[in-house]
Amino acid sequence: MNTSRITTLTLTLLLLSGCGTAGTQLAPEQRTELYRTAIEDARDQDLNDAIPVVTSTEDDVGQATFDILGLDPADCSACALSVSMMNVKAYGIAAVYPVDGREEQVREGLSAFIDMQQQNFQMYLADQYDIAQAARLETLSDGTILLVMCQDQDKVFEHIRSAIEETD
Repeated sequence: MNTSRITTLTLTLLLLSGCGTAGTQLAPEQRTELYRTAIEDARDQDLNDAIPVVTSTEDDVGQATFDILGLDPADCSACALSVSMMNVKAYGIAAVYPVDGREEQVREGLSAFIDMQQQNFQMYLADQYDIAQAARLETLSDGTILLVMCQDQDKVFEHIRSAIEETD
C-alpha cells in the first residue's frame, strides 16, 4: 500500500477541483483515477499485474468485467473495477459513482455478483466460499458504492474507503 501515492493524488485532486468540498466537485475522470489508485494501492504489485483494474468497456476485458459484476456502463458516472476472470478465486473490487437515479441498479448488479460467487463456491473451494460470504457492499459518504470481496476484505475495504473519503 502506497500512502505517499494516495497523498499526492489527494493533493492534486484538491488543487484541480478548487476549494470547498472536493468530493462533490470531482470530475468523472478525476474520480475514476482516484478509484483506480485507491484499489491499486490497497493491493500488492503481483495482484495488480494479475488482475487489472478496468475503468471502461474499452479496456482489455472491460466489457466482460462489467458483465460479470452485473453493471451497465451507462449507470456509472465513474468507476474502477477488478474481478477474477477464472472461477477459482472469489475476488472482486468495485468502486462506482452511479449516475443520478441509478444507485439501485448498481447495488443490485453488485449484489447479484456477490450471490453468484457465493453459489459458485458453496460446494467448491470452501476457503473461497468464506471470502464470498464476507464480501462488503456499502455506500460511502460521497455516494460511492464500494464492493470488496477478497482475502483480508476489511483491511482492503478500509484502505480504499479512507483514500476515497480523504477527498470528500
